Amino acid sequence: MNSEYSWMLGPFQKAAEANPCLIPCETSSFFCPVRQENVAWEAKDVFNPAAVVKDGQVWLLYRAEDRVGKYAGTSRIGLAVSSDGLHFTTCPEPVLFPDQDDFSSLEWEGGCEDPRIIETEDGRYFLYYTAFNGTIALLCCAESTDLIHWKKHGPLFRDAQNGKYAGLWSKSGAVVCRQSEDHFYPVRLQGTYWMYWGESNIYAATSEDLIHWTPLEYTADGSDPAHTYSLRDDSRAGDPSLTRVLLPVILPRKGNYDEHLCEPGPQAVLTKSGIVLLYNGKGNNPDHLGGHDTLYAGGQLLLDPQNPACVISRTTRPFISPSEPFELEGQVMPTCFLEGMVHFRGRYFLYYGTADSKVAVAVTEAV
Repeated sequence: MNSEYSWMLGPFQKAAEANPCLIPCETSSFFCPVRQENVAWEAKDVFNPAAVVKDGQVWLLYRAEDRVGKYAGTSRIGLAVSSDGLHFTTCPEPVLFPDQDDFSSLEWEGGCEDPRIIETEDGRYFLYYTAFNGTIALLCCAESTDLIHWKKHGPLFRDAQNGKYAGLWSKSGAVVCRQSEDHFYPVRLQGTYWMYWGESNIYAATSEDLIHWTPLEYTADGSDPAHTYSLRDDSRAGDPSLTRVLLPVILPRKGNYDEHLCEPGPQAVLTKSGIVLLYNGKGNNPDHLGGHDTLYAGGQLLLDPQNPACVISRTTRPFISPSEPFELEGQVMPTCFLEGMVHFRGRYFLYYGTADSKVAVAVTEAV
């Protein structure tokens, strides 16, 4: 690995013997409580999984689409389990899905999309997923103790700044965690939990309870040129003359692999070098993308634990990009979209969606 990027996680190698490690299933049937009929809930596509180690196995929570929903199929979150991290057995029904509940207006009929997961030391799991109703995407939270039964908490930002961001298009929440053997636990930095989120720019948010989050802002009138503080500790927060907007951690880079959008991947990891965030970039520069015109590929960021919105280093080329037939052809192509990572049996396993159609895995050497 280039010494300039010695802080990176990896290198990752695609597991040719296992990929794709999860594919659609035409025969899985689920009684949809909204449609009031059986649907083949994972018949069309499966992709973009979260991942966690539990009871000595790898558990994937993946996005699955049927063929009947309006918006390329209604999405639900399925569950699959593996004893080796490569070959998975799926559960017959989804574990998180649109229901006739308090959140149906947010989730129907686009569905529940693109989860990321963390666990706490007291045995709780928090899933950060996108609720999509066909009009707006909202980053939401659900909580579980067994990965099967989930309590929905609703949109992350609905109470922040007196409801200022309640209707903000939001996706992709990657919480900063510390690694303890095969587990990733959320860690407080500067007294609070941190999350990276967003689709296009990547932003940051903080939380006291992992359920309610406050996006970081800065003053857009030029009085805050360093972009170093958030509303929660700004003594001028009540001044109506100040215009405060979302604080971007990174923006797309013209001419690079991430020139169209940037989007967080799995949980961010606190390392000796700093916070490492794997992220997804969309671009159309063939020089960076193996000759392809447009694709999703993976990059990495190093951020400062003393100021988690401050970038120390950023890769200039993707460390993983589409090359296999199942990554080049599908619903959205070409695509490697990172969302799940575990440490298992001495190695890192990185799970990603391929062309929004299947799931694949890349693995490091033993570490």
